[in-house]
Amino acid sequence: MNVKKLGIWIDHKEAFLVTLQGDQTAVEHIESNADSHYKPSGGWKASGTSVAQSVSKEQTADERLKHQLHQYYQQVAAEVDKAQRVYICGPGAAKIELEKEIAKTKNPHAKIEAVETCDKMTEKQVVAKVKSFFHVPARLS
Repeated sequence: MNVKKLGIWIDHKEAFLVTLQGDQTAVEHIESNADSHYKPSGGWKASGTSVAQSVSKEQTADERLKHQLHQYYQQVAAEVDKAQRVYICGPGAAKIELEKEIAKTKNPHAKIEAVETCDKMTEKQVVAKVKSFFHVPARLS
């Protein structure tokens, strides 16, 4: 039986999912579509708004971002459910947040073998890193 291995490079903007099964390699790209940081329009006191209203808008934007990221992590975690061995890496907090989301799903089949910090990478670099982690020869593509 071929064990399905999944390597994930993730940040808050996008994820590269590299699936290795037998001698097959597949790459999927998922975008978060999450809003970046809240940017108030017109400054703090534009049009007579009070600071309290600006803070309220910022909190609403933070909640929206949190919800969008939660959906993004669920989408990536759904792919994790299909694998037996999992490796996660990325530059920021997204890898830890994804790991927590996966833990909530309580998938007994997927085994997260490592969560590592790594820099921004191209798709080819991610594939090479995942193959290296799972000790797959580079010639198998």
